[in-house]
Amino acid sequence: MDSELITPQVMEFDIRGQICPATLLIALKELNRSKEQLHKGEVQLVFKTDNRDATITIPDAAENMGYAVSVQRVDDYYAIVVEQGH
Repeated sequence: MDSELITPQVMEFDIRGQICPATLLIALKELNRSKEQLHKGEVQLVFKTDNRDATITIPDAAENMGYAVSVQRVDDYYAIVVEQGH
């Protein structure tokens, strides 16, 4: 019945300058806060980080929660994109 595609609202979180475990804790807080909208495909969370460890810990945690995750290198930081799982 969901024949029309939903364009998710992009929510960005700039966590550059933060180190683990702070990066992971911030991400988990936002994932939990937005879980309903994420599951419905209404939002996409983008975490901007310059902490390399976060490119492993955040995607691992989000994937374990059932979300689709991608990591892209953008200039001097990483963009970790979390969205509705399939």
